[in-house]
Amino acid sequence: MTATAPSTARVRATALLPRLALVLAALLATLFTAATPASAHAALTASDPKDGAVVATAPAQVNLSFSEQVAMGGDSIRVLDPQGKRVDTGELRDLCSGSIIRYGTALHTGLPNGTYTVAWQAVSADSHPVSGAFTFSIGAPSQTSVSLAGQEAGGGPVGVVYDIARYAAYGGFAVLVGASAFLLLCWRRGAAERPLQKLVVGAWVTLTVATLAMLLLRTPYTGSGNFADAFDLGGLRAVLETKTGASLVSRLLLLGAAALFIAVLFGAYARSQSAAAGRPKAARSSGGPNGADTAKDTNDLAFGLGIGGGVVAAGIAATWALSEHASTGIQTGIAMPVDILHLLAVATWLGGLTALLVALHKVPGIEREAVQRFSRVAFISVLVLTVTGVYQSWRQVGSWSALTGTSYGQLLLVKVGLVAVLVTIAYVSRTWTTRLAETPAGKSAKVVSQRDVSRETESVTVPADPKRAAQLARQRAARANAREKQVRDADSDRVGLRRSVLAEAAVAVVLLAVTTILTSTEPGRTAELEAGGTSADTSTAVPDRAVKISLPFDTGGPAGKGTIRLELDPGRVGANAVHLWADSPDGQPLDLPEVKVAFTLPTKDIGPLPLAPERAAPGHWSATGVQLPLAGEWRIDVTVRTSDIDQTTVQKNVKIG
Repeated sequence: MTATAPSTARVRATALLPRLALVLAALLATLFTAATPASAHAALTASDPKDGAVVATAPAQVNLSFSEQVAMGGDSIRVLDPQGKRVDTGELRDLCSGSIIRYGTALHTGLPNGTYTVAWQAVSADSHPVSGAFTFSIGAPSQTSVSLAGQEAGGGPVGVVYDIARYAAYGGFAVLVGASAFLLLCWRRGAAERPLQKLVVGAWVTLTVATLAMLLLRTPYTGSGNFADAFDLGGLRAVLETKTGASLVSRLLLLGAAALFIAVLFGAYARSQSAAAGRPKAARSSGGPNGADTAKDTNDLAFGLGIGGGVVAAGIAATWALSEHASTGIQTGIAMPVDILHLLAVATWLGGLTALLVALHKVPGIEREAVQRFSRVAFISVLVLTVTGVYQSWRQVGSWSALTGTSYGQLLLVKVGLVAVLVTIAYVSRTWTTRLAETPAGKSAKVVSQRDVSRETESVTVPADPKRAAQLARQRAARANAREKQVRDADSDRVGLRRSVLAEAAVAVVLLAVTTILTSTEPGRTAELEAGGTSADTSTAVPDRAVKISLPFDTGGPAGKGTIRLELDPGRVGANAVHLWADSPDGQPLDLPEVKVAFTLPTKDIGPLPLAPERAAPGHWSATGVQLPLAGEWRIDVTVRTSDIDQTTVQKNVKIG
């Protein structure tokens, strides 16, 4: 629904639409072209050993690097030999440093040659479980009996039920907020109507039950996948310590406040509106006995409900913004308030649309002014929805290639198409709204309220014979239904509006479903980062984050085995800081006699650029001001000396810039 304006203003607005479309297109192009990296779902950006790598000797540990902070436990990284037996120690090592998100697990010593499988599972900072698996080989590849099919995080029957609860939660929130706003801003008298009361209360119950279900299912959803774990008190305690658990509990507390809001809305407020509707218009507008005072009290109550309800609605919307996509990636300080506004705009529009549809179908006496007021409210909601949606799209997609080449981008295009269809239907609804405003009131003079129909049926005398009384009751109900339908269909303009609003509601349901799917889909930025960051041959630098690589070495002499961990910060063209750590096979610091580094860019015939880092601590060397003049695929050579005669050089390629 959109606002009804005078004819001249409509003509001017229509003339401005092409210009507005061009400006919007230019804005989108600028945003996508100038996009900077970010992520929401955590993506595996690097691993050591790499996927498909063949190493000469067994590594001391397996390390995984992610694009954002993740929550991991003791069993989050499992390493399985060709027969499916675990060969890791089960000890999770936190190797995070600054913006580098890295975890590892140690392996048992003496591993034989063959193909090993690494299976990992974690919960990303936006609350969604992520998982994956890859293989590496020691000595040479071999056959493996390990099968991880169907073990995707968040899948299975638990995942289906959890997703249903998520859909129900979004739907309940939209109807609860939108219908309440409709009653306070557009049709105050509707607060006394039973169909609208049932709609709001039903939405509150749906949102509450869905939130409880998500809280209980969080443990099996992110872990075992077994329904029985929903009642594991230890798992529930762990969930409550997470960001998602705190958000769900906060939502339940806010729903308690929403229950008080509903009680006042359908109690004192509804009674005041009924009393105001029952007084003659002259008495309501004059300063007669209690007339002005009652109107003032009603307005004060409406104002208080509006402020209190707005705060509660924003708080409930914040429980999504603080725990999902908006809380991770770039510009979170802007993204979270924008996400709250976006959710409130969606709810006001689609939830109000649902309330209007129920009113048009169940309450024949809805005033035309109420429809016109909702038209204006919906227009403002669409404007807010458009502005916040453009920002969210840029932040989560980031490039034109991600818009068409990732699942998130494709779903976003579907959502944009549905919004366009919805706005088109809303334009038709606005036409019916305009006709309603221009139609003389006498055209539908036969329209009476549902209470009048009820009073007519209640005036009939009930006979003493129970069977006869039941028969008469059925006849009265049939007459009442027929009378109600006749009243609803008496105004052709109202019938046309009802049908267009029904079409809007049908499209809105699909739109809400697509939006819910988007919240659990890996954003385009992260999908492209993940696709480009797990190459078997090259370690890809995460933009604006340090490069971290691990290089197993074996000089052949006594105590000649170990691992060099190198960090290049910030991993881009220009000045960088280099840190190196040497670890023995058991993970302890290894103090080597000498470590040297060289950087080479073969495609530009640059290098090798030698570097002799200074010893900072046992097993730790560092250097600052290391200049990498050009972007490209640089080869890093690390020379390790373990004795006067034992040394070796190991190398790895990384992308810089």
